[in-house]
Amino acid sequence: MGRGIAVELASHGYRVAFTFRPAGTPPDETTRRICARGGAQSLAVAADHEREGETAAAIRNVESSLGGIDVLVHAVGPLVTHVFARASMEDYHRTLAGNLSSAVEAAFAVLPGMRERRFGRLVLFGMNGSHATVPARNLSLYAASKAAVVSFARTLALEEAHHGITVNAIEPGDIRDKDIDRATARSVAGKNPTGHAGSWEDVAAAVRFLIADEAGFINGVVLGVNGGLAAPYE
Repeated sequence: MGRGIAVELASHGYRVAFTFRPAGTPPDETTRRICARGGAQSLAVAADHEREGETAAAIRNVESSLGGIDVLVHAVGPLVTHVFARASMEDYHRTLAGNLSSAVEAAFAVLPGMRERRFGRLVLFGMNGSHATVPARNLSLYAASKAAVVSFARTLALEEAHHGITVNAIEPGDIRDKDIDRATARSVAGKNPTGHAGSWEDVAAAVRFLIADEAGFINGVVLGVNGGLAAPYE
């Protein structure tokens, strides 16, 4: 999803910097796609967002290479899927660090410059139903971390609005994953009000909408990109 967002924004003229896990997939494919879509400039920065300090270090790297950051899209964090009885404190610390702590660290890093320039856009990510604390089986730790991220985003929106900064959250749901099998995909699609799953393009379009110059009066919003899946909880 993060790769798709980076490619989409680059294709619309944004100078894009994105992070990748040092031990994960190399950034070459993302960079290639950005170039193929006409992206003028991009920067790949290695960062393990579960380790304190690495998110802020990555942001300093970006600022030294590309200048001040006007838009932060925080679409990182581990998905830990266990019933609580099988989870551990290590799972808890990893989930909170990667999802919540990295978002807080990123905000601390980018907000001073945004305040100085009197402009900024932050987009953080929850999960489907986070704003209503909807329970999700096997996702107790992940759901808790994402509910906290959404609460953080909404509170930050109130505190930073007078600086010309907006903070919004996106809650994706039923987004198509190339790694799931066809039977699972059909099952997911059948439960969605639209009759089909969403795509990373749907999420990227929502991000692009929220960070636009024209979206300056859209602040503190939790936007569900889920085909109406969360409508019963609104």
